[in-house]
Amino acid sequence: MRTVFFPFTAFCLLLSLFFSPLYAANDWYRPPVGATWHWQLDGEVNESYDVAIYDIDLFDSSVELIQRLQASDKKVICYFSAGSYEDWRPDAADFAEQDLGKTLKGWDDERWLDIRSSQVRNVMVRRLNLAAEKGCDGVEPDNVDSYRTNTGFSFRANDQLDYNRFLATQAHQLGLGIGLKNNPDQARTLSSDFDFAVTEQCFEYSECRAYSGFIQAGKPVLNAEYRRIYVDDESERSKMCKQSNRLAFSTLVLPKTLDDQFRLSCEP
Repeated sequence: MRTVFFPFTAFCLLLSLFFSPLYAANDWYRPPVGATWHWQLDGEVNESYDVAIYDIDLFDSSVELIQRLQASDKKVICYFSAGSYEDWRPDAADFAEQDLGKTLKGWDDERWLDIRSSQVRNVMVRRLNLAAEKGCDGVEPDNVDSYRTNTGFSFRANDQLDYNRFLATQAHQLGLGIGLKNNPDQARTLSSDFDFAVTEQCFEYSECRAYSGFIQAGKPVLNAEYRRIYVDDESERSKMCKQSNRLAFSTLVLPKTLDDQFRLSCEP
C-alpha cells in the first residue's frame, strides 16, 4: 500500500502547487509603454474614453463599474492612499492613533502614517485584498514618498524602500499589477519592483527624466499635468507634449480635482 499511495500523493501535491493561486499570481497585469489612460478619482466616472487603462478610486468604485470597463477591453487600476490616513474611508477606524502623524499640507482631513507599523501594513494588505476581490487589474498606492516630508515620524529612505517593496510584493502575490506614485528620487531603484509609474507634474517640476528607468525596462510612465497654461495655450501644451512623446510618456492635462471637468491628451 505505501509504495502505491506515496507516489499518488506526491503527484497530487505537485498538481495543487502548479494550479495554486500563488502560481497564477505570477501573471499579473503589466501595461506596455505608451499605454493610453484615463484618471478620474472624483464624480461619476466617465466611461466613454477609448483608452487602455482606467485609474479609479478603490473604495468609491463598484464591482459593476469595474466589470463594465473590463467588458469594453479596458484594464482597471484602483487607487488608494498607502501613506496617509483619510478620515472618511470605511476602514479609518482600523488605524491606531500612535500611527497617525502630522496633517498633510493642503489636505486637512489626511494625516501621514507610520509606514514602519505592522498595523498600518495589515490595513494595506486588506486594501490590496479588496482590490483583488473587486477584480481590479492593478493598484495605484499614493503617498509612497513620505520619507521626504516632515511626517511627525523619523523614518528614512531605506524605510520607504522597504515599505514600497512590501506593497509591490503583496500586490503581486494577489495577481495585481502595481504602480509607483510620485517618488522620483527612488524611481530608478524601484523600477524593477513596480510595473508602471504614475507621476504628477513631472514636467512642471523637471522630474520626468528620473523615471526613464521604467521606460528602459519596457514599463509605462503615466503622467498628469495640471498647469492652466497647458489648457489655455495650445502652443505651450504642444511643446510639453512633444517632450512627453520623445520620452515615450503617457501624459494627460487634467484638473487637479481629477473630476473629468476636462481632459487633454498628449497622444502622438
